[in-house]
Amino acid sequence: MLPSVTIVIPTFNRASILPQAIDAALGQSHPATTVLVVDDGSTDATGEVLRGYADHPRFVGVSLARNVGTAQAKNVGIALSTSDAVTFHDSDDIPHRDKVLRQARVIGNENIGAHPCLNWRLAGREPDTRIQVGGVFTHHELILPDGERVEIRRTLSLVDDFFPNLQMAAGVPGDWTHVNSGLFHRSVFDRLGGFSDCIEEDREFRNRLIMAGEVLWVIPELLLTKIETPDSLTQQGATDYDSPRRKADRLRVWDAVGRWFETREVEPCPIDLSQVRLSSCTNPGLCDPAALGELRGGAIAERVA
Repeated sequence: MLPSVTIVIPTFNRASILPQAIDAALGQSHPATTVLVVDDGSTDATGEVLRGYADHPRFVGVSLARNVGTAQAKNVGIALSTSDAVTFHDSDDIPHRDKVLRQARVIGNENIGAHPCLNWRLAGREPDTRIQVGGVFTHHELILPDGERVEIRRTLSLVDDFFPNLQMAAGVPGDWTHVNSGLFHRSVFDRLGGFSDCIEEDREFRNRLIMAGEVLWVIPELLLTKIETPDSLTQQGATDYDSPRRKADRLRVWDAVGRWFETREVEPCPIDLSQVRLSSCTNPGLCDPAALGELRGGAIAERVA
Protein backbone atom coordinates (compact mmCIF):
# COMPACT_ATOMS: atom_id res chain seq x y z
CA MET A 1 0.00 0.00 0.00
CA LEU A 2 1.38 3.40 -0.96
CA PRO A 3 1.96 5.84 1.91
CA SER A 4 -0.24 8.91 2.09
CA VAL A 5 1.58 12.19 1.43
CA THR A 6 1.23 15.81 2.49
CA ILE A 7 2.77 18.46 0.25
CA VAL A 8 3.62 21.42 2.47
CA ILE A 9 4.02 24.75 0.64
CA PRO A 10 5.32 27.58 2.86
CA THR A 11 4.72 30.99 1.30
CA PHE A 12 5.10 34.69 2.05
CA ASN A 13 3.78 37.51 -0.14
CA ARG A 14 3.82 35.51 -3.38
CA ALA A 15 0.14 35.60 -4.29
CA SER A 16 0.92 36.20 -7.97
CA ILE A 17 2.74 32.89 -8.46
CA LEU A 18 1.21 30.75 -5.70
CA PRO A 19 -1.74 29.39 -7.75
CA GLN A 20 0.53 27.61 -10.24
CA ALA A 21 2.33 25.83 -7.39
CA ILE A 22 -0.97 24.82 -5.76
CA ASP A 23 -2.44 23.59 -9.05
CA ALA A 24 0.67 21.52 -9.79
CA ALA A 25 0.58 20.02 -6.30
CA LEU A 26 -3.14 19.20 -6.48
CA GLY A 27 -2.55 17.69 -9.93
CA GLN A 28 -0.16 15.03 -8.64
CA SER A 29 -0.99 11.51 -9.88
CA HIS A 30 -0.64 10.00 -6.39
CA PRO A 31 -4.28 9.92 -5.20
CA ALA A 32 -3.55 9.98 -1.45
CA THR A 33 -2.03 13.46 -1.53
CA THR A 34 -3.02 16.43 0.63
CA VAL A 35 -1.76 19.93 -0.18
CA LEU A 36 -1.14 22.11 2.88
CA VAL A 37 -0.19 25.74 2.23
CA VAL A 38 1.22 27.67 5.18
CA ASP A 39 0.81 31.42 4.65
CA ASP A 40 3.59 32.88 6.78
CA GLY A 41 1.88 36.14 7.70
CA SER A 42 1.56 37.53 4.17
CA THR A 43 0.31 41.09 3.66
CA ASP A 44 -0.65 40.70 -0.02
CA ALA A 45 -3.55 38.75 -1.56
CA THR A 46 -2.33 35.33 -0.41
CA GLY A 47 -5.32 34.88 1.90
CA GLU A 48 -7.66 35.47 -1.00
CA VAL A 49 -5.81 32.85 -3.06
CA LEU A 50 -6.20 30.28 -0.27
CA ARG A 51 -9.90 30.98 0.08
CA GLY A 52 -10.28 30.21 -3.62
CA TYR A 53 -9.23 26.61 -2.92
CA ALA A 54 -11.17 26.21 0.33
CA ASP A 55 -13.75 23.82 -1.16
CA HIS A 56 -11.17 21.42 -2.58
CA PRO A 57 -11.38 18.13 -0.60
CA ARG A 58 -7.59 17.66 -0.49
CA PHE A 59 -6.52 21.23 0.25
CA VAL A 60 -5.69 22.93 3.56
CA GLY A 61 -4.90 26.64 3.72
CA VAL A 62 -3.33 27.80 6.98
CA SER A 63 -2.63 31.47 7.73
CA LEU A 64 -0.25 32.44 10.53
CA ALA A 65 -0.90 35.55 12.59
CA ARG A 66 2.65 36.84 11.99
CA ASN A 67 5.69 36.03 9.92
CA VAL A 68 7.87 33.39 11.59
CA GLY A 69 10.20 32.36 8.73
CA THR A 70 10.36 29.48 6.29
CA ALA A 71 11.73 26.90 8.73
CA GLN A 72 8.98 27.44 11.29
CA ALA A 73 6.33 27.49 8.55
CA LYS A 74 7.55 24.05 7.47
CA ASN A 75 7.41 22.88 11.10
CA VAL A 76 3.78 23.99 11.25
CA GLY A 77 3.13 21.79 8.22
CA ILE A 78 4.83 18.83 9.88
CA ALA A 79 2.79 19.31 13.06
CA LEU A 80 -0.54 19.57 11.23
CA SER A 81 0.03 16.75 8.74
CA THR A 82 -1.62 13.37 9.36
CA SER A 83 0.07 11.63 6.41
CA ASP A 84 2.64 8.82 6.33
CA ALA A 85 5.16 11.04 4.54
CA VAL A 86 5.75 14.76 3.99
CA THR A 87 7.36 16.72 1.17
CA PHE A 88 8.02 20.45 0.89
CA HIS A 89 7.54 22.54 -2.25
CA ASP A 90 8.34 26.22 -2.61
CA SER A 91 5.74 28.57 -4.07
CA ASP A 92 7.88 28.78 -7.23
CA ASP A 93 8.18 24.99 -7.68
CA ILE A 94 6.39 23.09 -10.44
CA PRO A 95 6.62 19.32 -9.87
CA HIS A 96 6.22 16.72 -12.61
CA ARG A 97 2.77 15.16 -12.18
CA ASP A 98 4.32 11.82 -11.10
CA LYS A 99 6.95 13.25 -8.73
CA VAL A 100 5.18 12.38 -5.49
CA LEU A 101 4.00 9.00 -6.80
CA ARG A 102 7.55 8.03 -7.75
CA GLN A 103 8.86 9.11 -4.35
CA ALA A 104 6.03 7.39 -2.45
CA ARG A 105 6.69 4.09 -4.20
CA VAL A 106 10.27 4.15 -2.90
CA ILE A 107 9.24 5.15 0.64
CA GLY A 108 6.62 2.37 0.66
CA ASN A 109 8.87 -0.34 -0.78
CA GLU A 110 9.18 -3.06 1.87
CA ASN A 111 11.69 -5.11 -0.11
CA ILE A 112 14.74 -2.84 0.17
CA GLY A 113 17.54 -4.50 2.14
CA ALA A 114 21.04 -3.74 3.42
CA HIS A 115 23.29 -5.52 0.94
CA PRO A 116 26.35 -7.05 2.69
CA CYS A 117 28.77 -5.56 0.13
CA LEU A 118 28.41 -2.23 1.96
CA ASN A 119 29.56 -1.37 5.50
CA TRP A 120 26.08 -0.82 6.97
CA ARG A 121 27.35 -0.83 10.55
CA LEU A 122 28.63 2.72 9.99
CA ALA A 123 24.97 3.71 9.59
CA GLY A 124 23.86 1.72 12.63
CA ARG A 125 22.39 -1.18 10.63
CA GLU A 126 23.16 -4.82 10.11
CA PRO A 127 23.71 -6.42 6.68
CA ASP A 128 20.85 -8.46 5.21
CA THR A 129 18.19 -6.58 7.16
CA ARG A 130 15.23 -4.64 5.81
CA ILE A 131 15.69 -0.91 5.26
CA GLN A 132 13.10 1.81 5.66
CA VAL A 133 14.08 4.62 3.32
CA GLY A 134 13.96 7.89 5.24
CA GLY A 135 14.06 10.40 2.38
CA VAL A 136 13.68 10.34 -1.39
CA PHE A 137 15.11 13.17 -3.52
CA THR A 138 14.94 13.80 -7.26
CA HIS A 139 17.01 15.62 -9.80
CA HIS A 140 15.53 18.92 -10.92
CA GLU A 141 15.89 21.80 -13.30
CA LEU A 142 16.43 25.40 -12.28
CA ILE A 143 15.12 28.37 -14.27
CA LEU A 144 17.12 31.46 -13.28
CA PRO A 145 15.84 35.05 -13.43
CA ASP A 146 17.94 35.72 -16.57
CA GLY A 147 16.23 32.82 -18.37
CA GLU A 148 19.10 30.35 -18.08
CA ARG A 149 18.03 26.74 -17.53
CA VAL A 150 20.30 24.55 -15.41
CA GLU A 151 19.87 20.80 -14.90
CA ILE A 152 20.77 19.67 -11.39
CA ARG A 153 21.91 16.05 -11.57
CA ARG A 154 24.89 15.79 -9.22
CA THR A 155 23.92 13.41 -6.42
CA LEU A 156 27.38 13.64 -4.87
CA SER A 157 26.58 17.18 -3.72
CA LEU A 158 24.51 15.64 -0.92
CA VAL A 159 27.75 15.27 1.05
CA ASP A 160 29.37 18.60 0.13
CA ASP A 161 29.52 19.71 3.78
CA PHE A 162 31.23 16.43 4.71
CA PHE A 163 33.60 15.91 1.78
CA PRO A 164 34.28 19.22 -0.01
CA ASN A 165 37.35 17.54 -1.55
CA LEU A 166 34.98 15.49 -3.75
CA GLN A 167 33.14 18.51 -5.16
CA MET A 168 35.69 19.95 -7.57
CA ALA A 169 33.87 18.83 -10.74
CA ALA A 170 30.57 20.28 -9.61
CA GLY A 171 30.81 23.38 -11.83
CA VAL A 172 28.88 25.49 -9.34
CA PRO A 173 29.81 24.83 -5.68
CA GLY A 174 27.16 24.24 -3.06
CA ASP A 175 24.23 22.07 -2.10
CA TRP A 176 22.48 21.58 -5.40
CA THR A 177 20.49 18.42 -4.78
CA HIS A 178 17.07 19.88 -4.02
CA VAL A 179 16.63 18.77 -0.42
CA ASN A 180 13.59 20.98 0.03
CA SER A 181 11.50 18.81 -2.32
CA GLY A 182 12.50 15.48 -0.77
CA LEU A 183 9.77 13.17 0.46
CA PHE A 184 10.40 12.16 4.07
CA HIS A 185 8.96 9.24 6.00
CA ARG A 186 7.06 10.40 9.06
CA SER A 187 9.38 8.47 11.39
CA VAL A 188 12.28 10.75 10.40
CA PHE A 189 10.60 13.69 12.15
CA ASP A 190 9.77 11.49 15.15
CA ARG A 191 13.46 10.66 15.54
CA LEU A 192 15.19 13.88 14.53
CA GLY A 193 12.64 16.67 14.91
CA GLY A 194 11.98 19.37 12.35
CA PHE A 195 13.77 22.28 10.71
CA SER A 196 16.24 24.53 12.50
CA ASP A 197 15.22 28.19 12.63
CA CYS A 198 17.71 29.55 10.07
CA ILE A 199 17.81 30.29 6.33
CA GLU A 200 20.04 27.26 5.72
CA GLU A 201 17.35 25.02 7.21
CA ASP A 202 17.29 22.56 4.28
CA ARG A 203 21.05 22.11 4.37
CA GLU A 204 21.05 21.63 8.15
CA PHE A 205 18.21 19.11 7.98
CA ARG A 206 19.94 17.23 5.16
CA ASN A 207 23.13 16.98 7.21
CA ARG A 208 21.26 15.76 10.29
CA LEU A 209 19.72 12.96 8.22
CA ILE A 210 23.13 11.89 6.94
CA MET A 211 24.79 12.06 10.37
CA ALA A 212 21.98 10.02 11.95
CA GLY A 213 22.40 7.25 9.37
CA GLU A 214 19.03 7.75 7.70
CA VAL A 215 18.78 5.99 4.34
CA LEU A 216 18.48 8.51 1.50
CA TRP A 217 17.46 7.62 -2.06
CA VAL A 218 17.84 9.75 -5.17
CA ILE A 219 15.66 9.27 -8.25
CA PRO A 220 17.99 10.25 -11.13
CA GLU A 221 15.38 12.03 -13.22
CA LEU A 222 14.23 15.64 -13.55
CA LEU A 223 10.95 15.56 -11.64
CA LEU A 224 10.81 19.19 -10.50
CA THR A 225 11.14 22.60 -12.11
CA LYS A 226 12.25 25.33 -9.75
CA ILE A 227 11.62 28.83 -11.09
CA GLU A 228 13.75 31.39 -9.27
CA THR A 229 12.63 35.01 -9.35
CA PRO A 230 14.36 38.19 -8.15
CA ASP A 231 12.44 37.98 -4.85
CA SER A 232 13.50 34.38 -4.13
CA LEU A 233 15.48 34.02 -0.90
CA THR A 234 18.57 32.88 -2.80
CA GLN A 235 18.37 35.93 -5.10
CA GLN A 236 17.65 38.73 -2.62
CA GLY A 237 20.68 40.64 -1.41
CA ALA A 238 19.83 40.14 2.28
CA THR A 239 19.57 36.35 1.98
CA ASP A 240 21.55 35.29 -1.10
CA TYR A 241 24.53 32.94 -0.86
CA ASP A 242 26.98 35.82 -0.26
CA SER A 243 24.88 37.64 2.36
CA PRO A 244 26.24 37.98 5.91
CA ARG A 245 23.13 36.27 7.28
CA ARG A 246 23.49 33.18 5.10
CA LYS A 247 27.24 33.02 5.69
CA ALA A 248 26.65 33.03 9.46
CA ASP A 249 24.03 30.29 9.22
CA ARG A 250 26.32 28.27 6.95
CA LEU A 251 29.10 28.45 9.55
CA ARG A 252 26.66 27.15 12.18
CA VAL A 253 25.84 24.22 9.91
CA TRP A 254 29.51 23.46 9.30
CA ASP A 255 30.28 23.67 13.04
CA ALA A 256 27.63 21.00 13.66
CA VAL A 257 29.25 18.73 11.07
CA GLY A 258 32.64 19.27 12.71
CA ARG A 259 31.24 18.29 16.12
CA TRP A 260 29.73 15.16 14.59
CA PHE A 261 33.06 14.07 13.14
CA GLU A 262 34.50 14.35 16.66
CA THR A 263 31.66 12.79 18.67
CA ARG A 264 29.40 10.92 16.19
CA GLU A 265 26.47 12.31 18.18
CA VAL A 266 23.40 13.85 16.54
CA GLU A 267 21.15 16.25 18.41
CA PRO A 268 17.47 16.29 17.35
CA CYS A 269 15.89 19.66 16.64
CA PRO A 270 12.65 19.71 18.68
CA ILE A 271 9.74 21.50 17.06
CA ASP A 272 8.83 24.43 19.28
CA LEU A 273 5.82 26.37 18.01
CA SER A 274 4.89 27.94 21.34
CA GLN A 275 5.10 31.42 19.82
CA VAL A 276 3.11 30.58 16.66
CA ARG A 277 -0.58 31.46 16.27
CA LEU A 278 -3.01 30.46 13.55
CA SER A 279 -5.33 33.17 12.29
CA SER A 280 -7.33 30.85 9.99
CA CYS A 281 -7.47 27.33 8.62
CA THR A 282 -9.53 25.93 5.76
CA ASN A 283 -10.55 22.26 5.85
CA PRO A 284 -9.40 21.63 9.45
CA GLY A 285 -10.70 18.05 9.25
CA LEU A 286 -7.55 17.17 7.30
CA CYS A 287 -5.28 18.39 10.13
CA ASP A 288 -4.03 16.72 13.26
CA PRO A 289 -6.69 17.80 15.79
CA ALA A 290 -4.35 18.06 18.77
CA ALA A 291 -1.79 20.18 16.92
CA LEU A 292 -4.52 22.32 15.40
CA GLY A 293 -6.13 22.97 18.79
CA GLU A 294 -2.83 23.82 20.42
CA LEU A 295 -1.78 26.14 17.60
CA ARG A 296 -5.11 27.91 17.73
CA GLY A 297 -4.64 28.36 21.45
CA GLY A 298 -0.99 29.25 21.10
CA ALA A 299 0.16 26.62 23.57
CA ILE A 300 1.73 23.83 21.55
CA ALA A 301 4.42 22.18 23.63
CA GLU A 302 8.00 21.68 22.55
CA ARG A 303 8.26 18.29 20.93
CA VAL A 304 10.13 16.14 18.45
CA ALA A 305 7.31 16.16 15.88
